[in-house]
Amino acid sequence: MSSSDSKGPGLRGVRTTSLFRAVNPELFIRPNKPVMAFGLITITLCVGYLGYLHAVKENSQELYEAVDSDGERYMRRKTSKWD
Repeated sequence: MSSSDSKGPGLRGVRTTSLFRAVNPELFIRPNKPVMAFGLITITLCVGYLGYLHAVKENSQELYEAVDSDGERYMRRKTSKWD
């Protein structure tokens, strides 16, 4: 097969069914850099927000310093009589 027989580089030049193209569009559509940048920024912000929520939850566990009968100090989480 010579280079003049193919329609283009990659899988765009291969004969496929329309069902295959509909199921696998990422193989035939050229990359769109602004959309990729928007997606990367969005995913990064979502992961950062989840990390922020996790950090806030851990900081709000209401820990206090307790002293046991031997005089040792340790951190303890506040509990209610319902726990």
